Amino acid sequence: MRSDVIFQSSPWWILVCLLVGAVYAFAMYQPLPRLVGSGARPGLATVGGFDKRTTYGLAALRFVVVSFLCFLLLDPLIRSLRTLTEKPKVVLAIDNSESVAAAGRPALNRSLTALQTLRQQLTDKGLDVAIRVFGDSIANDRDGGPDLTQIPFTSRTTDLSGLLSGIRSDYEGRNLTDVVLVSDGIFNQGVSPTFGQYPFAVQTVGLGDTIPKRDIQLKGVVANRIAYLGNQFPVQAEIVSNGFQGRSGTVVLRQNGKELGRQSVSFAGTVGGRNDSFNQITFQTTATQKGVQHYVVEVLPQPGEFSTRNNRQDVYLDVIDGKEKVLLLALAPHPDVKALRNILERNLNYELDVRILTGVSAETAPLADKTYDLIILHQIPDNGGVSSPLLQKYLAKNTPILFVLGNQSSLGPFNTSNSVMQVSAQLGQSDKVTGVFNPEFKQLNLDPARLDILSKLPPMSVPYGEFRLQSGSEVVLWQQVGNVRTTKPLLALNVTSPRKTAVLAGEGLWSWRLEEFALTDKQDVVDELIQKVIQLISVKEDRRKLRVYPIRSEFVAGEKVIFLTELYNDIYEQLYDKPVRLEISDEKGLTRSYNYTPTAANNRFEISRLPEGAYRFRATVNVNGKTEQSAGQFVVRDLQVEALNTTADHGLLRQLSKQTGGQFYSSANMDNLVQTLTNRPHPARLTSTEEMDELINWRWLFFAVLTFVAIEWGLRKFYGGY
Repeated sequence: MRSDVIFQSSPWWILVCLLVGAVYAFAMYQPLPRLVGSGARPGLATVGGFDKRTTYGLAALRFVVVSFLCFLLLDPLIRSLRTLTEKPKVVLAIDNSESVAAAGRPALNRSLTALQTLRQQLTDKGLDVAIRVFGDSIANDRDGGPDLTQIPFTSRTTDLSGLLSGIRSDYEGRNLTDVVLVSDGIFNQGVSPTFGQYPFAVQTVGLGDTIPKRDIQLKGVVANRIAYLGNQFPVQAEIVSNGFQGRSGTVVLRQNGKELGRQSVSFAGTVGGRNDSFNQITFQTTATQKGVQHYVVEVLPQPGEFSTRNNRQDVYLDVIDGKEKVLLLALAPHPDVKALRNILERNLNYELDVRILTGVSAETAPLADKTYDLIILHQIPDNGGVSSPLLQKYLAKNTPILFVLGNQSSLGPFNTSNSVMQVSAQLGQSDKVTGVFNPEFKQLNLDPARLDILSKLPPMSVPYGEFRLQSGSEVVLWQQVGNVRTTKPLLALNVTSPRKTAVLAGEGLWSWRLEEFALTDKQDVVDELIQKVIQLISVKEDRRKLRVYPIRSEFVAGEKVIFLTELYNDIYEQLYDKPVRLEISDEKGLTRSYNYTPTAANNRFEISRLPEGAYRFRATVNVNGKTEQSAGQFVVRDLQVEALNTTADHGLLRQLSKQTGGQFYSSANMDNLVQTLTNRPHPARLTSTEEMDELINWRWLFFAVLTFVAIEWGLRKFYGGY
């Protein structure tokens, strides 16, 4: 490091500082008549009451202190120039996925041994060599570096783009010259690595076998994620074969070891010189048990297959017992009724009944013995009182209700029947308004930018009069007349009252959907708005005091399963430090038990190494002598994506090297890679850093000046001065 002084004013001022120091010292210690009783020793010449030697020493101290203090007033700067030498760096990026080891470990070990040699030679030349793999760290050898021959090739997925992007991010601005990517070129996560831009040369080493294997693969299984108890659902299997032309195979569907179906599949003969074939078959099965159900699709193995790991896939379905029952009760046929019906039918979890009070007899009255989870009332209560008996029946229950007002609505009974708003208007008078989203409404995750389309939709017909919100109500949409936004609600709700209620204060929903389709070729914005409002008022409140749930419903084998825990007292204040017992059962009935105590700082509990399967869990805790419990289910999937493709793609590696200025090497000519990297000059990078600092900020100077002053003061006192 080199340092020098920079003056913010003329350096000639230093002479002035020295002159001031000299004048001050001379004035302080000028020759004076000998003081009686001074501490001067007999026989020595004196100046100012001290002997000459002491006087000159004290004057020198005073001269240095005063001159230096004056020098600090010039505010000098210290410039420090620091030069760092950064060694060149090389990263050995090794694809340690399962597909790389599929071609055999002996050939792989030879390549890893050559990489060990390369790493040692580069280190001997003064380069920094780092190792990157997928997943966990690898073992260390005796020299302190990672032992490449001990790398476990167990990664279940391959994201080459993510690996290279991570290196680019970690080594940004550093002297990284080359990345040696050792891979078979197969990726099954992320995008192709050739799509990225990298500031370093990628030298690629191709592993694996580029010749397609004689194999049968269950490439994919397509099935619904949700099925309803008692309903049939399809399971579609996609089978790819290579080298089995002219032969046939068998595909089996099982559940809990029981065979549900079996189909034959014929592998086509050679077409256009290709020996592969593609087949699709579909099973139809019935959901007979509720909860998460585990199905297995398997292609029975054929003699001579390269691998049977890719002949089987697991399917998990959540079988739901019953749908949410919704009653759409309307006074008369209306386009809005059809619009509401279409919106609700987009959600397969709804079982919808539509009843028209003035329609044919079969459509008039709802089923007397049926209980509904949500009721939508269109133009009810009505001016003619037709709906009064039914309305009183449903108001007696706390079933959530969505009111949709129209020109036949009776506002008096409406005001006494809802907890959202009060409307005062003259009979037959209406207004034309559009809707504008209320940005202060936070109950739903709605995109305000998407809702801007509401201003382009046709106006709705609403009662003309005064609107007054009731306590606890929140506005979703305000009324807008032309370009003037009013304080009248168009769509509002109240979820704090005993009965959750929403009100759409106008008719014309059907025209909104038609216009949105004309503008965007879709009906997503209006439908999503109505669906989310309906879901908000119909959701059942969770009054459990213990809530234990996994962070996701599905996990990957080898991944930690994480549970979150919430515990409440009788007034729903959160509790902590209560021991929780968690029991997890698999499909075979094997139960694992765990005990943990959630705290305010950590309410998570992690479980590792759960094998593949569908699991049910039950958590219990004792609060004030009463046992609270929570139950649920989750799935652990064993992804076999590495077994779906074992044919190396060296073409991708060649393209990647060409794009980045590197070269491709096969595993057989690794020596050429060693020679290329070791014979190439790798200059170090010099980085210079300049720092500017005010001299007055150096704290040690204060103590140095203080020391000089203290010495002078001590000597003066010692020799009897003043």
